[in-house]
Amino acid sequence: MRALIAGGGIGGLTAALSLADAGLEVEVFESVSAIRPLGVGINLLPHAVRELEELGLRAALEEVGMLPTELAYYSKHGKRIWQEPRGLVAGYRWPQISVHRGVLQQLLLRAVRERLGEQRIHLGRHLARFEDAGDHVLARFGDRQARDEAASVSGDLLIGADGIHSQVRAALHPGEGPPRWNGSLLWRGVTVAEPFLNGQTMIMAGHADHKFVCYPIARDERGRHLINWVAELRFPVTELDEREDWNRQGKLEDFLPRFESFRFDWLDVPALIRGAEVVYVYPMVDRDPLARWGAGRVTLLGDAAHPMYPIGSNGASQAILDARTLAGCFRCHRDPLSALPAYEQARRPATAAIGLSNRKQGPEECMTIVEQRAPDGFERVEDVISHAELSAIADKYKQLAGFSMEELNQRPSLAHAEY
Repeated sequence: MRALIAGGGIGGLTAALSLADAGLEVEVFESVSAIRPLGVGINLLPHAVRELEELGLRAALEEVGMLPTELAYYSKHGKRIWQEPRGLVAGYRWPQISVHRGVLQQLLLRAVRERLGEQRIHLGRHLARFEDAGDHVLARFGDRQARDEAASVSGDLLIGADGIHSQVRAALHPGEGPPRWNGSLLWRGVTVAEPFLNGQTMIMAGHADHKFVCYPIARDERGRHLINWVAELRFPVTELDEREDWNRQGKLEDFLPRFESFRFDWLDVPALIRGAEVVYVYPMVDRDPLARWGAGRVTLLGDAAHPMYPIGSNGASQAILDARTLAGCFRCHRDPLSALPAYEQARRPATAAIGLSNRKQGPEECMTIVEQRAPDGFERVEDVISHAELSAIADKYKQLAGFSMEELNQRPSLAHAEY
């Protein structure tokens, strides 16, 4: 059985490894002519790390990333609102791993080349169109720069893992229009700096309209940390002037003045921002959940299926869960016409719920509640919000996103579950 994957990002490459492990022949087609380690940091939650461990990649991930032991939310005044242990320290059987997105993609790419063969990866090939012919799929991939089209490629199924501007999604759901912007802009960078707090803490400070996030993603040879950071501001507009681009550079003067007051005794945020060699700016966008992902022998995966706000550290993790669930469905149903509906039934409602929760700030809701109740600050957080309320917010999101510790520690890998 031959699977064609449009997209060589984190979801597409994980799907290639997982489907090959399930016995399928896989071909990956990626638009760019060379996959470079671009981007900034991401977090892989324990449920995603568990699936990557099943693929034999955990040790390599731990070598290139950091293992956070704590997540902490702070007010805009630098006062702690909520803290919880993370990963192994929290009792999970698998760690949470913070890593550079490009480094993770390169790791997956190397694994695909080693296990599937270089000939299974086709770079510089952009999906032009496809046709579900009933008993097979015909897909035509071309070279964007040369503006040519290669011969059609035939497969038993086509997986659209081609991102938020997916060609596969656009063909299946025409007229959907551009992604939705909520008015927030994210300025992102990586700065080499000394460790802060316990050296393995992920922090968020502020609230939904004015927020700063940072965490270490690697160490340098001198023991300093590469700290990934995100500065977020929301504006009273929701119409984008131009298409979003992860590689568009931002200007300090557009956001740094709003964060000059974020000088805490445990972290100097303005200094951290100024220390970055380059800053990127990106709008916070997503799409509405779909009533269905695919049809017949065609389906979607990752951001093509469920682009969501980068809240709760779930974007890349959910793409990995998609890939592993898809492999599990093919272990249970060898026919794509049975496996793909089972995959969608398992993943579509779950990811739709996460996306909608992220629009309401997901687990970061506690920061906005505190800002609304105590905009001028507080001495004791217990006077503003109870421990029970904070705990309920955190636990609800873990359950929703599929990384409730008790459930995760006991269930089988998604690639070996029953569907």
